[in-house]
Amino acid sequence: MDTMTLTKVAAGVLGAWLVLLLGGWAGEELYHSELHGEPSYAIAVEGGEAAEPEAEIPFEERMAAASAESGAKVFRKCTACHKVEQGANATGPYLYGVVGRPIDSAEGFAYSGALEASADVWTPENLYAFLEDPKGWAPGTTMGFAGLNKSEDRADVIAYLDSLDD
Repeated sequence: MDTMTLTKVAAGVLGAWLVLLLGGWAGEELYHSELHGEPSYAIAVEGGEAAEPEAEIPFEERMAAASAESGAKVFRKCTACHKVEQGANATGPYLYGVVGRPIDSAEGFAYSGALEASADVWTPENLYAFLEDPKGWAPGTTMGFAGLNKSEDRADVIAYLDSLDD
């Protein structure tokens, strides 16, 4: 292979890289919009009939209707970081017997300290609120999970965790 061939190959690779960078920059300039000041006009949207808000089911009724079997299925999302065997910590603490257990009491797990400021015991109500929005309930927690959106899922997971230790 002579130097002219090597020069052509290098020029082709560098040229393709330059086209990629310039194309990315041009696309960013075209499609990335930033608001500068007030909009020049506002579009008035006439809403149809407002959606009827769902009736809030009391916590006690929600927990009474919870299914441990469904909770086991939803809990699969949690198994990446939590184990249900007693003393088997992973990225998160083990959850065997967590319902009714004092917060930050899993042996061998180093907690961040944010949970102690929120509550003392993992009651079903505290677990429900924590599973809905972990970072909102315990600001500063190192748990990276965004939470469970469906209230039925939260209640089912609590029922499943409560069923583990009878």
